[in-house]
Amino acid sequence: MSDAFADATYGALEVGYGERPAVLVVDFQKGFTDPNFRMGKSPRIHAARDRTAALLEVARRCHIPVASCYAGWHSKKDVQYWKVAAVREDFFDGSEEQHIDPKIADPSYDFIFKKCAPSIFFQTPIMPFLTKQRIDTVIVTGCVTSGCVRASTIDAFSYGFRTIVVDDCCGDPMQESHEANLKDMGRRYADIKQSADVLEYFEQVRGKNA
Repeated sequence: MSDAFADATYGALEVGYGERPAVLVVDFQKGFTDPNFRMGKSPRIHAARDRTAALLEVARRCHIPVASCYAGWHSKKDVQYWKVAAVREDFFDGSEEQHIDPKIADPSYDFIFKKCAPSIFFQTPIMPFLTKQRIDTVIVTGCVTSGCVRASTIDAFSYGFRTIVVDDCCGDPMQESHEANLKDMGRRYADIKQSADVLEYFEQVRGKNA
């Protein structure tokens, strides 16, 4: 059966890895990873968090920058009109839901900051950080695949980075939604890779910089 996207050349080209990567970790905060909270009960997100934790250990060992964000608000006055009740009601400053998952965070190494919109790039300090490190490739991990991961991927592409989304290091409440969004991002903006492939790339980067 003909694929209309493929026939129109969507996904025909590879992005490829560059020379200076950074890992972007989107919203692996307790509000999404801790089963005690309304949005924290997805085993798919838990599994993606655990694989991301393993990826980050290698990234840090290879001296690859890591930027990790969490979603949150100061007050009801600065919350956008989210259609997700838990996001709109629970993620305020001082709440445990804002805390980066302890399996993910290394405050002594990672650049950690708050964001107030879906994308890790929207009005955050991420661009000066990536510019200072002379980054040309971003490795996107986090949750939720169909929401903030997708938004972050589109912005990374829009800023001109080689963008790699790590399939098994991204989580979504529904597998169908995860797969559909990865497939669409892979047609347009990013290469979709597994963590094993990215780990090999990190070791290559370390070898070149040794």
